[in-house]
Amino acid sequence: MSTATAPVRLAVLGAGGRGAEAYGRWVRAHPDRARVVAVAEPDPARLDALAGTTAARYADWRGLVTDLGRLRPDAVVVALPDALHVAAATAVADAGLPMLLEKPAAPTLAGLLDLALVVRRTDARIAVGHVLRFAPFWRAVRAVVAAGALGDLATIEVRENIGFWHFAHSFVRGNWRSAAMSSPMVLAKTCHDLDLIRWLAGAAPRTVSSEGSLLHFRPENAPDGAPARCTDGCPAAADCPFYAPRYYVDALRDVTGHPVMMLGDDLSPAGRLAALRRGPYGRCVYRSDNDVADHQQTLLRFGSGLTATLTASAFTAENTRHLAITGTRGQLHGHMESGEIRVDLFSPSGRLPDALVGPDAPPDVELVASGTDGPLGHATHTLVARPVRDTRPEGGATGGPEGGAGGPEAGPAGRGGHAGGDGALMDAFCRAVVDGTVGSGELSFWTALDSHLMAFAAEESRTGAGVVDFGAWAATVLDPLDREAP
Repeated sequence: MSTATAPVRLAVLGAGGRGAEAYGRWVRAHPDRARVVAVAEPDPARLDALAGTTAARYADWRGLVTDLGRLRPDAVVVALPDALHVAAATAVADAGLPMLLEKPAAPTLAGLLDLALVVRRTDARIAVGHVLRFAPFWRAVRAVVAAGALGDLATIEVRENIGFWHFAHSFVRGNWRSAAMSSPMVLAKTCHDLDLIRWLAGAAPRTVSSEGSLLHFRPENAPDGAPARCTDGCPAAADCPFYAPRYYVDALRDVTGHPVMMLGDDLSPAGRLAALRRGPYGRCVYRSDNDVADHQQTLLRFGSGLTATLTASAFTAENTRHLAITGTRGQLHGHMESGEIRVDLFSPSGRLPDALVGPDAPPDVELVASGTDGPLGHATHTLVARPVRDTRPEGGATGGPEGGAGGPEAGPAGRGGHAGGDGALMDAFCRAVVDGTVGSGELSFWTALDSHLMAFAAEESRTGAGVVDFGAWAATVLDPLDREAP
């Protein structure tokens, strides 16, 4: 095991948007904290980029796992395609190493149960990549709620603005376009949000109901005369919001990281156009093989009387999250991209928690304004959570305005991953590897289990089950786990 002064030795399975652009980028920026000693990646260019000249190289993750005893890493990062998560995590668990497993932990309900059984059998130390729990914005929100400043919570509203361009990239043309290939959109995109709701509520919901559909990205909505590819002379090119050359060649002409890195190795204008002519990202969004919902609203009811809603939509200008929380003693509004959090406290004695405004307040959360400008002169406070922006030039853009560096979270502009969450998670994970605490607290598979179950329950509701009694449903799903002896 690494000591407190030695860099944590990491083996990385998958050198795509998450393995290399998010987690690998943090490692390169913190050579005193961690280093990559082995990489498994089938794409030679991505393998070279992450492995460099020092790490062991494998074209297949199974070969690397077979060699774990010889390589002797301290931990493993599993950032493979979703369909491989359970198999890879099982193999690493059997090898006895702690791991950071990219979300979703499993893309199917059966796979999730299989993985839960593995964790029970092996006592696997799995931290699931719910990075938003570690972002300064969401930790500040959590501090306000946990301190009781808002009183008893009445409503939570989370709005996941996917972004019209980002949805087309990831969920129509990209790797997350098909539930069978990856997982339902409510899991692939919004398991973060469900995890946050579960975290803020402090309990699992009593009921889950959800509505939504694939409304727009369908063949019958194609413009007249639209060909199979945008590059084949589309008559609607000037008017279509999803015309691929406008996005990948023109708007992102100075970007070489995600999402344009998904086109291939040649990112010259000619190379990009050639990739659009032959690859998935040049397909007409109305003539693809996508089937995941492009909008979905989920309602969760909790035992305390709290209700929470999650709205996810492809049809937004922003690519970020909005939040509103109401409580019996206050209200909170937040905008993740700006980092701004406004708190209205109704009681004259209401105050923000010392964790945010006291002498030990975190440096990345600042109180920028306070007043009594509420309708009855009540106290108002404005906080700003400011994650460090990743301005280093390597790789171009590293993620979306919400900070997603690759994967179904990614968008077109460069900001530190997931509003600082990617780096903060890696920091916490490496500390936990050193301390031997991976698998406990927020870095635990069991902590992530409810949000995954909530996503599957929401999809079951959306596809015809109506209101799901979450407790009874989850008990049935997990019955094999409960029957297995600890």
